[in-house]
Amino acid sequence: MTGERSERTQRPEVTPRSRAESRAAARARMAQQHTWVDLQVRQAMERGDFDDLPGAGKPLKLGDTHDPDWWLKKLVERENVAVLPPSLALRKEDAELDDTLDRLQTEDDVRRHVADFNERVVAARYRLPVGPPLVTMPRDVDETVAGWRDRRTARLAEQRAKARAALAEQQAQPKQRRRWWSRRG
Repeated sequence: MTGERSERTQRPEVTPRSRAESRAAARARMAQQHTWVDLQVRQAMERGDFDDLPGAGKPLKLGDTHDPDWWLKKLVERENVAVLPPSLALRKEDAELDDTLDRLQTEDDVRRHVADFNERVVAARYRLPVGPPLVTMPRDVDETVAGWRDRRTARLAEQRAKARAALAEQQAQPKQRRRWWSRRG
């Protein structure tokens, strides 16, 4: 081959007539598509695919006025999503930070978490305020780790005391002898 296409790989030339024919065929397919969709829905109804859907038989909750963001509000309500401005989100996270840190196991994890929190607070301070002003301050990492260590020590001591009390209670109860017929060897 000398650079020309062979007969097999050469595309047929598109003529205005063949374009018009392909457009007409596409229109015919689109005109028939609704019947195909109706057929699929009808077959699904006959199979019972729509019988146990949530909300079946209940009226639709439609508002009195048109709201273009109705779907977003329903999503937030259904999924219980709280969308807060960054300043309020950081304030809320600061209030819950000790509980979050108490779930961490190592001091390195606590330091990383506090450092990440501090970075986000500092970054929010340099951004233009969106919503209420930011009153949350970065936390001192060493003080926060010391507080986490104290709470962890108290929690472990409490768990040990409960375990000792349960063991003492178990030992205080008289042992019942098992009968020879209930013994398993």
